[in-house]
Amino acid sequence: MEFKHLVEAAEKWCSGNPFELIFAEENDERRLDFYAEPGVSFYVLCPGGTDSFHVWSESEDCLPFLQLAQDYISSCGKKTLLEVLEKVFTSFRPLLGLPDIDDDTFEHFHADVEGEPGPDQQQMGVSQQ
Repeated sequence: MEFKHLVEAAEKWCSGNPFELIFAEENDERRLDFYAEPGVSFYVLCPGGTDSFHVWSESEDCLPFLQLAQDYISSCGKKTLLEVLEKVFTSFRPLLGLPDIDDDTFEHFHADVEGEPGPDQQQMGVSQQ
């Protein structure tokens, strides 16, 4: 995708949340920098060719929250900029003072970890006939 289209998509995404696109550069690297109060910042390196997106922050406080987005990017399948930005936004909700959103996948995982059967798992045990 052309860089100017990525910038337009990023600006449109910012209109629906607290982040601002504060910097966009295509010269050395295709980089988009975002910022939101209270001091939440990150940047996205956009792919050129076959590369994938990469998210990072120069803020030590923000880095741990980006792990979810990094895991998502490195998982199978090609991601769009908007998918990456939405995952970053979800990751940063606690830092932004926003309530967590329900994520069915996360709840399903939690149920399995706690030993409760998920909706598509059979309970083990003796069946009575």
